[in-house]
Amino acid sequence: MGSSSREGNGLEMFEVGPCEDSYEMGFLVGERFSNLIRSRLARDLILQHQLLPFAQNPQSQPLIQMLSDANRKKFPRFWDELLGTAQGSGVPLLEIILLNFRKEILPLLPKTAIQTNADTPDDCSDVLVVSDSMAIAAHNEDANVALLGHTYLIRATYSNGLSFTAYTYAGELPSCAFGFNSHGLAFTLNSVPPSEDEIVAGGIGRNFISRDLLEATSIDDALSRINSSEASVGHSYNLIDIGARKILNVETASRNRVSSQEVGAMPFFHANMYLHLQVQQVQDENSISRQKRAAWLPKQSKKDILSLLGDKNDSKYPIYMTGPTLYTLCTAVIDLDEQTLSIIEGNPKKSEVSFVFSMSSKEFKMPK
Repeated sequence: MGSSSREGNGLEMFEVGPCEDSYEMGFLVGERFSNLIRSRLARDLILQHQLLPFAQNPQSQPLIQMLSDANRKKFPRFWDELLGTAQGSGVPLLEIILLNFRKEILPLLPKTAIQTNADTPDDCSDVLVVSDSMAIAAHNEDANVALLGHTYLIRATYSNGLSFTAYTYAGELPSCAFGFNSHGLAFTLNSVPPSEDEIVAGGIGRNFISRDLLEATSIDDALSRINSSEASVGHSYNLIDIGARKILNVETASRNRVSSQEVGAMPFFHANMYLHLQVQQVQDENSISRQKRAAWLPKQSKKDILSLLGDKNDSKYPIYMTGPTLYTLCTAVIDLDEQTLSIIEGNPKKSEVSFVFSMSSKEFKMPK
């Protein structure tokens, strides 16, 4: 029912399924990564110092209940998967819920509660291009340094033959980062910062929306799922259709606002600010700096793109991050012509590939 590869300190992949139901899938993942999930919960200062104290306040109950009810109603199978993860890992369900609704709750905390240990953006960077010579989606997965060593790969198989592979944060639904499925549909994600007035309390969480995308049958199906998502906050999705050799950048906000832009021969860099959807947003200096730096770096080849994502020229806001607060956990490179997804752990300028997945089959190989 489940098997692991790459034991040790490196990124581990867990193969799970077919399962009787979503609860069992979540349970097996939670059971396998119980120690990692517990370690993340213990080290997560945002959870310990903000989310848990907030959740204990009676005034917070309506928001948490609304989020839970809305997402359970829209995605009952994924809610069962979340319940299974909590049960399998042996950690309190409330803590798993708070992890998965982190981005929907934090903007609505009382301002006095976020004076210290403030949440840091998920400052991911993407370079996208579809030209005659190459079709590439390259992605830096950036997060708080506390997430280092608290991620894993889930390779899930359904009884109907569908399978997906997803880079997953410990305790969260797959995937708030990147993934692909056996229909040849892949995605990477960029967090975006809408202002508080743009947020609809108690809407659908981004973790549930991206979990839904792992089951999309095509890029059009993925767009349909995003369009009907009723998001609480918003997100930026880079949708990749291997068979159609097509990449779309899709920016979303609450109240079902969506803007999509097809990527062409002109390389497209996306950090963590809305670029084409008109939304009031928080000005992220880190993102603005990376956007400016990327604008003049060369992007004519895959080597150029990896060099860009490994750039550390700006000491305050580098594209490739090594702390003390933010850290580039890995780099994912999706080559639409080779039909592969490669994961690089370390600076993509010089580090070797850790995993290579064929997106045209269920096979993968680990480079020597």
